[in-house]
Amino acid sequence: KVDLKVVLLGKEYGGKTSLVERYIHGKFNSNAPYQSTIGAAFGAKKVSIQGESVTLGIWDTAGSERYESMSRIYYRGAKAAIVCFDLTDSSSFDRAKFWVNELKQTEEECVVYLCGTKVDLVEENKKLRKIDVGTIRDYGDEIQAKYTETSAKTGFNIETLFLNIAEDFVTNSRNKATSRQDVAPSGTGTTLRLENPPARKEKCPC
Repeated sequence: KVDLKVVLLGKEYGGKTSLVERYIHGKFNSNAPYQSTIGAAFGAKKVSIQGESVTLGIWDTAGSERYESMSRIYYRGAKAAIVCFDLTDSSSFDRAKFWVNELKQTEEECVVYLCGTKVDLVEENKKLRKIDVGTIRDYGDEIQAKYTETSAKTGFNIETLFLNIAEDFVTNSRNKATSRQDVAPSGTGTTLRLENPPARKEKCPC
């Protein structure tokens, strides 16, 4: 049973699969040849948040544009979307904006999280960064999305990213439940109460 459906979207070579592999299996193989995801890959992980057990169902979608229509099938009903882009590739940020627009039009209830991948590369060599942090944060503010920079190679911020998503889900679910309890059910009938009922007329003895 999946409590929270999370979908990963972004350009091919954007680091989505490596991110999921690091989170679910705790591994990163830099020597493995690149294999493009076809359709989508699924993984699940259970976490404990605020005393609740939450199972995340994580869909890693294909980044290639030829699988674009197929990706739409996998993000239907998603409660959260991690929109990834490679910090060393400016075109991947443009592609991320495309997916955000897609989600806004089709999955209004889906909460978007922006994720800049391969931060280890730009920390080693500042010249490799192609997307300014200020630009990303401004865009995040515009679409009301949290932003996290991650590294599948080192594991930096990956656990934090998914825990934040789960925490937001639990908090939002509790807030919605409280709101429903605060709304009193409306009745089907109307009862009129007379403050000063008219005096009863006495029958004439004549």
